[in-house]
Amino acid sequence: MIITTSDEIPGYTITKCIGLVRGNAVRARNICHDILASLRNLVGGEISDYTKMLAETREQALDRMCEEAMNQGANAVVALRFASSEIMRGAAELLAYGTAVVALKNNDD
Repeated sequence: MIITTSDEIPGYTITKCIGLVRGNAVRARNICHDILASLRNLVGGEISDYTKMLAETREQALDRMCEEAMNQGANAVVALRFASSEIMRGAAELLAYGTAVVALKNNDD
């Protein structure tokens, strides 16, 4: 599966536009991690537990979007975007969305 944030794929021709595909994941924070994050907030620096949690959530949303695209017969997704929103205090949704397409590799003679 080819995934790109651009509207085109270099070296490929888009032969069919299937349409919008999306995948989402919702994660809640862990109270123990919140306590450690509060301490980290006092001294500064990266909160690696949250960085890891967001990276895993982003990958899960991407996987779900790709699965939807493949189920609809696509081999690529163009114009990939991410959006996030707070669902409730301590829980957030990450949404990956884009346009599912069929793309064929160009013949370079």
